[in-house]
Amino acid sequence: MRLVLVGTSHNRAPVELREQMFVTAADNRELVERLAGEDAEAVVLSTCNRTELYLVHGDEETAVARAFDELSALAGMSESEIAPLLYTLSDEAAALHVFRVASGLDSLIPGEAQILGQVRGAYELAQAAGTAGPVLHRLLRQALRVGRRVRTETAIGENPASISSAAAELAERVFGSLEGRRILILGAGKMSDLATVNLVSRGVESVFVANRSIARAERLASRFGGRAVGLEEVESELESADVVVASTSSRGFVLSVNQVERAMEKRRGRPIFFIDIAVPRDIDPAVNDLEGCYLYDIDDLERVVEQSVAGRKEEAVRAESIASEEAQAFKEWQLSLDVVPAIASLRALAESIREAELERAEGRLGSLSPSQRRAVESLTAQIVNKLLHPPTVRMKEAAAAADGVLYADAIRHLFALDDVGSNRKPRQ
Repeated sequence: MRLVLVGTSHNRAPVELREQMFVTAADNRELVERLAGEDAEAVVLSTCNRTELYLVHGDEETAVARAFDELSALAGMSESEIAPLLYTLSDEAAALHVFRVASGLDSLIPGEAQILGQVRGAYELAQAAGTAGPVLHRLLRQALRVGRRVRTETAIGENPASISSAAAELAERVFGSLEGRRILILGAGKMSDLATVNLVSRGVESVFVANRSIARAERLASRFGGRAVGLEEVESELESADVVVASTSSRGFVLSVNQVERAMEKRRGRPIFFIDIAVPRDIDPAVNDLEGCYLYDIDDLERVVEQSVAGRKEEAVRAESIASEEAQAFKEWQLSLDVVPAIASLRALAESIREAELERAEGRLGSLSPSQRRAVESLTAQIVNKLLHPPTVRMKEAAAAADGVLYADAIRHLFALDDVGSNRKPRQ
């Protein structure tokens, strides 16, 4: 079976396309079930910075075609139009990629910790849908372990930069200082929580949280001595806000250009700074064209990120080494799948012969005491194990060198494993 990855990320596609291809948790199950069908495994990882489809199928071309069909539909583009914006990886390269993703090495902000939870979430969604089979179980469990290793064995995650902290840093650069500033947060989820923490730590004086659920907004606002309002009150709150950070899970714009335009008329020329860290975006991009309005989306945060990258290069090299080491281990495991059925069949054949010969000799063994009988059983089992040990080791070594299929086929032919109705399993 082949492991195939087809996807896009902030490295390939602008935010406009990424938001089109974003897959909500509610839509994830239906998508993985279509991808898996009756003959494949599937996991979908979709975040603000990437949408990646992982499939395990016997035919690589079939898997790639399925992924392209789904991504084209999400983007509303033909396959030829979307192809330059996608990457396709298989087997070890795909494993290395997801290990780098889980480690934060492929993130907009290297070392950010949120991606590890997002990988876990994608895995759990696939488990719930029943589309994560043995290969993806192994891959994603290992990816989570790699992410933890990198954060434990390197300092890439120390004082971790995140989208939220980068947003706060950008706001501070614009105003010079956030002391005494009034901040309006749109949304009350995790990203909003993190953004608020970072803003308050930089001296923000007043926090206002707007959310569809007033109860959730009140919970967040109360942590910082702020006030909660409904989204319908956002326009009036814009009249006095200095910074607006938007991070809801809405599919459409939460803040329109008309709302902002009306609010600006009452601000008497005072500028306002918008940071839209949501995907899909919360704020109409046309807001940036209004006088006194400065709108930055998630792609604009790259300029903040570049400065944080410099101090992490050495740790990133160590993290890359860990990811490569783990990818090699996954490759060896995947290759071993070619020889495991042959080894199991050979051992099953040898054991059936041993048991048959003992049964044939039952008349001559009947006079043995129970302890003597156990000794004979043990002796014959040891003979079988010692005879099979060298070929078993050689086949596993050959699998690691990509010759496992040849060795496995030779074993099946020499011992007529396919002809004797052995318990051979189909190749994984």
